[in-house]
Amino acid sequence: MNVNEPKKVTDLFRLWQYLKNYRIAFFAAIFLTILMSIMSVIEPYILGLGITELGKNIADILSGVPGASINYDYLKWVLFLYFIRGLCYQSTNFFSQRLMTKVVQSSMNDLRADLDNKINRLPVSFFDSQSLGDILSRVTNDVDSISNALQQSLLQVVNAILGITFALSMLLFISWRLTLIALVMIPLSYIISKKVTNLSQPYFRAQAKHLGELNGFVQENLTGFSVVKLYGKEEDSVDEFQKINSSLQKAGFKAAFISGLMTPLTALVSNGAYISIAVLGIVEVLAGTMTIGNVQAAAQYVWQINQPITMITQLSAIIQSAAAATQRIFGFLDEEEMQEDAQKPLTMDVQGTISFENVSFSYHPDQPLIKDFNVDVKSGETVAIVGPTGAGKTTMINLLMRFYDVDSGSIKLDGHDIRDFSRQDYRSQFGMVLQDAWLYQDSIKENIRFGNLDASDDDVRRAAEAANVDHFIQTLSDGYDTVINQEASNISLGQKQLLTIARTFIADPKVLILDEATSSVDTRLEAMIQKAMKKIMQGRTSFVIAHRLSTIRDADLILVMDQGQIIEQGTHNELIAKEGFYYRLYNSQFQQQD
Repeated sequence: MNVNEPKKVTDLFRLWQYLKNYRIAFFAAIFLTILMSIMSVIEPYILGLGITELGKNIADILSGVPGASINYDYLKWVLFLYFIRGLCYQSTNFFSQRLMTKVVQSSMNDLRADLDNKINRLPVSFFDSQSLGDILSRVTNDVDSISNALQQSLLQVVNAILGITFALSMLLFISWRLTLIALVMIPLSYIISKKVTNLSQPYFRAQAKHLGELNGFVQENLTGFSVVKLYGKEEDSVDEFQKINSSLQKAGFKAAFISGLMTPLTALVSNGAYISIAVLGIVEVLAGTMTIGNVQAAAQYVWQINQPITMITQLSAIIQSAAAATQRIFGFLDEEEMQEDAQKPLTMDVQGTISFENVSFSYHPDQPLIKDFNVDVKSGETVAIVGPTGAGKTTMINLLMRFYDVDSGSIKLDGHDIRDFSRQDYRSQFGMVLQDAWLYQDSIKENIRFGNLDASDDDVRRAAEAANVDHFIQTLSDGYDTVINQEASNISLGQKQLLTIARTFIADPKVLILDEATSSVDTRLEAMIQKAMKKIMQGRTSFVIAHRLSTIRDADLILVMDQGQIIEQGTHNELIAKEGFYYRLYNSQFQQQD
C-alpha cells in the first residue's frame, strides 16, 4: 500500500465530519440520487419494450399476417411511461443538486471558520516561518478546490456507482453472457484509472504548493511595490515571478496531461466492450435466443456503464486537486498550537511589577540568544531598551507578551509566573504602539474604538484629544467618520501613529510597550508623539525600545543589550558617567547629527 493511503483515508474521514453536520440534507440528496439512478437505468428497458413491439408489428405486416398493424395503444403506454420516467428523473436531479449545494456550502463555511479559529490559536513562531501568501492560499484557493470538487463530483460519483450497479443488474437480467463482457470492462478501466491517478497525484500536490508560493510572492511584492520601484528591482521581480510561474505551469501541465490520458484510455476499453456486445447480441438474435429490443437495451446499458466511468475520469483532475488541497488544509489544521493556558488561571489584579528571572531563550536550539537574563522593573517605572540590531530587544518584548515562551527561567508579573495567567487576560493588561502602525479599513472612530469595543463616542473623543490627534481629525471632511482605506494610505504615517496611541489610550492598559514609535516621523511629529506618549505613560509600567537615544533621557531605567545580554543598566546620567557602550552609542548619534 502507498504510504500516503492511510493519510488520504484519514483526510476523507475528517472531511466527512464536516458534511455529517448536515447529514439529513446529505442523505436526502443521496436518496434522491438513488431514485434518479433507478429512473436512468429503466430508460433503456422501456425503450426496448417499444422497439421490440414496433419491430414485431412491422415484421408481421411485412410477412402478410392477417390483421397485422401497429399496436398504437401499447406504444402510447410505453411513451407515457417514458414521459413519467423523464419527469421523475429531472425532478430528483433538481432537488438532489439543491440539497447537496446547501450541504457543501454550509460545510465549507464551517471549515473556513475552523481555519480562522486555527489561525488565532497558532503561535507567532508559525507565522514567522511561513509565507503569508501560502497561508492565504490554503484558506481561499484550497477550500475553493474542495468546495468545487464536492459540488461538481460528489453526487456524480454516487450516481455513477449506482448507475453501474443497476445497469449491470439489468444487463444480467437480459443476458449473463453479455454481462461477462461488461464485467471485464470495469476492472480494466479501474486499473487504468488507478495507474494514471498514481502518476498524476504528485503533480497536483506540486501544483498546489507552487500556487501557494506564487500567492506569497505576489502579496509580498504588492506590499513592497514602492521599494521594488525605488531600487529598480522590477526585472529581478519579474524574473523571480517567471521562475515560480514556470514551475507552476510545468506542474499544472503534467497534472492535466497525465490525468487527461484517463478518458481516452477508458473510452478505448468501453468501445471494445460495446463492439463485442453488439456482435454477440446479433449472433444471439440470429439464433433466435434474444430479441432485437433486448440487444438494443444491452447496448444502451453498456453505454450507461461507460458513461459513469468516463464522467469519473473527466472529474479526476478536479478530484485530485481537491485531494491535494485536503492534505494541505488538514496539514494546516494539525499544526502545533500554542500551549494551553493554566488549568486554573490566576485572576488579574495588576499593579505592574515585572521581573525576568534567569530567563534563557533561543529561536533555534543550536543558536542560543538569551542566557540567564535578569531584570526587575517596579510598578510605574519607564524602562528603555537600547542596543544594536540583533541584540535581543524585540525578543525580550516577544517573551514579555508571551508570543514565545521562555526555554528556562520565568517572567513574573506582580510575583506570579505569567504562564499562570490565561493569555487573553494577561495580554489585555498590555498596550502596544509599534513602529509599523496598523489600522484597518473602517472609520477613524472605529479604529480608535478597537482598543475598547465598549467605549462610547465621548471616550473615543477624549482618547484622541489625549493623543494630540483630535485637531487633525476635525479638519477632515467627515471627521471621526472618515473611512481609512485598505492600505491606510489616505493619512500620513505620523497621523497613523497618533491614532494607534489613541487606540492604546482608550484600552487603559496597566503595562505599555512602545517599539520604535517615533523612528519614522519628522521632528515636529516626533514632538507631538512624545507628548502623547508621556500622557499615556503616566502611572503605567512602560517598556520603550528606541534607537533615538535623545527620546529616553528621562527613563527610570535604561537597559543596554548586546547579543541577548544586559551589558549595562542605569539612568541616563549614570550610564553617561560610566563612559561605556551607552556613552559611545549616545555620542555617536549626536556626532552623526552634527
